[in-house]
Amino acid sequence: MAHHPTREEAVTTSDPTAGPTTADPTRPAPRARRLRRPKGLTAHIILMAAVLLSVFPFVWTIVMATNTTQDIYKSPPKFTFGSHLLENIRHVLNTIDFFGSMLNTVIVATVTTVLVLFIDSLAAFTFAKFDFPGRKVLFGTLLLFMMLPLQLAILPQFILMSNIGWVGMLKALVPPALANAFGIFWLRQYIENGVPDELLDAARIDGAGFFRQYWNIALPMIRPALSFLAIYAFVGAWNDYVWPLIVLTNPDHVTLQVELAQLNVGHTTDYSMVMAGVLMASLPLVLVFAIFARGFIAGATEGAVQGT
Repeated sequence: MAHHPTREEAVTTSDPTAGPTTADPTRPAPRARRLRRPKGLTAHIILMAAVLLSVFPFVWTIVMATNTTQDIYKSPPKFTFGSHLLENIRHVLNTIDFFGSMLNTVIVATVTTVLVLFIDSLAAFTFAKFDFPGRKVLFGTLLLFMMLPLQLAILPQFILMSNIGWVGMLKALVPPALANAFGIFWLRQYIENGVPDELLDAARIDGAGFFRQYWNIALPMIRPALSFLAIYAFVGAWNDYVWPLIVLTNPDHVTLQVELAQLNVGHTTDYSMVMAGVLMASLPLVLVFAIFARGFIAGATEGAVQGT
């Protein structure tokens, strides 16, 4: 009986010098790749435009801080860096107590950030992993507080600080920022998905109590969320202006934002000096962001690799 070659045999025997011609199923078609490139180029252009828009205010602050006020008022204004930065910084230091107010702000922002991380993570861990009477009602009330403007609490807070004798003291700035509704909500959502219940059950079997479960299991697993909250809390405490302006009646105990506002008084304002002060006040925030953002990005990348 004659043997009729199959289609596969005909393909492989038609050219003995050629290798197998089977197509790679994982390799995209040339047309699909050509169609995909414009999308990637458009995304890169949009990202580059967003980066430029984000960086421009900081660059413009440096330009204004290195020039004179006369250069800023020119039409068109000067867009290049000048040589008056040291002179403007010297005017700032001679006009206000910059380093004294910065020290006060560093103390308040650091203490506030540490306490916010501890209190908010503890409350979030309780809301996320423990069932107790009234949990949903309390969490709903927490979400309601997130929608209220912060200005509504200024008068009750001032009355409370006056009753306990803290008006005019730096420690009056810390308590209003501790029960951060956004921080509790943010960490609660992260803990619900990022801390497995099986680990907590195993810890309970081994005899671990509530605080040990929180300290030894939950905290190490939510470091990326804590890094983000640390940046959020520190920047918020550093840039706070209204509450320190109201409660700090002692001129020797003012924060940096209140002190910088003194540069913008009078009939004529030296904007180059003001921008030099703003630039000096922004440098610690850049340092804090560089420190905590590294942990946030590293933790997020680690979770992505483990997820794949």
